[in-house]
Amino acid sequence: MSEDLQNVIEELALRLGRPVLLEDHLQRVIAYSEQTEPMDDVRRDSILRRHTTSEVRRWLRAAGIFDSLGALRVPAATGLGLLPRVCVPARHEGRLLGFLWMIDSGPPMSDEDVMTAAKAAPGLALALFHNSLMSGLAARRELEAVTGVLGGDLQAARTLFEAGFPQGEAVTVLVARPLGEPHDAVRLALERGLLAVRFRFASRHPLHLVRYDHGVLIVTGEPVDLHRMIDIPVVVGVGRARPSLVNAASAYREALHAAEVTARIPGFGPTAAWEKLGVYRMLRGLSGDDLHPGIELLLSDPGNHVLLETLETYLDLAGSAVATAKVLRLHRTSLYYRLQRIEELATTNLKNGDERLALHLSLKLARLAGRL
Repeated sequence: MSEDLQNVIEELALRLGRPVLLEDHLQRVIAYSEQTEPMDDVRRDSILRRHTTSEVRRWLRAAGIFDSLGALRVPAATGLGLLPRVCVPARHEGRLLGFLWMIDSGPPMSDEDVMTAAKAAPGLALALFHNSLMSGLAARRELEAVTGVLGGDLQAARTLFEAGFPQGEAVTVLVARPLGEPHDAVRLALERGLLAVRFRFASRHPLHLVRYDHGVLIVTGEPVDLHRMIDIPVVVGVGRARPSLVNAASAYREALHAAEVTARIPGFGPTAAWEKLGVYRMLRGLSGDDLHPGIELLLSDPGNHVLLETLETYLDLAGSAVATAKVLRLHRTSLYYRLQRIEELATTNLKNGDERLALHLSLKLARLAGRL
């Protein structure tokens, strides 16, 4: 998290063309950009000591930085070695979490630049909020512990118990998977969304982790409506509740599979619970490359899409020609022709129960693997 904050501060400094410094709500230095002129005694001392003197803090408090809801200009204080500054309080849901500082001279900041700095403050506030979670457990230690818990590491669970996570409460694991290719902006949106969820459901002892192509949320008790709380299009998988955090790894595997199913299979909606996956629950871990030979032949030619759709609908409806013709809006003669053509191309017999089962499962596996 500190590395992420440092990157944001350096990027903001480049956009503003002046040094930027970030403090927490206790006015301890968290991150700062490369320091070029102008530089005053206060900036120099705060970087070296990681905090300002009590006299400077009193002056800044009197200037109104703790009460301001937006950016403000702080006048110079020659006796304290303080050049004029622009201060942007970093607040999340009204809670003061830190301060963004820019020296307001050489030349003074334009109103446009002040607005640019103000727009960066909400994201910084979320990151600072993350650092303040888990009763003082360092964000990096939490990240490592949550990663361990999802991998089944009992010692990682003990670390979180020692930090205040309740041992005797059931937990639910949810996975949010973005629609589309993963990239940095998507992962940042996931991070912000999950942090907002943690802020809202703080009483549920939430934990989270953002991975390459998905985000994970652990909460005590029942699931939360995660889909509505993330600003980018996502699908959500929900694992079955487990009696304790030490069992979260198996719930995570279920939630991950449920998210994959709802991303690829129509009809599940934006959120899918493991116990509602039906046949797709049974297909976890099976390869989409090991299909019925007849399905492989049909998949090899893009022109067979209509036949594959017909076969899947027919098998979904338990082999009812009447129901299949109605759903596909086909004359029954046309349906029988298609089914005969499928039997010929796939070298199969649709009157054989074992063949129908193998074909049906292969179609579902092909969908789950993204081949259909």
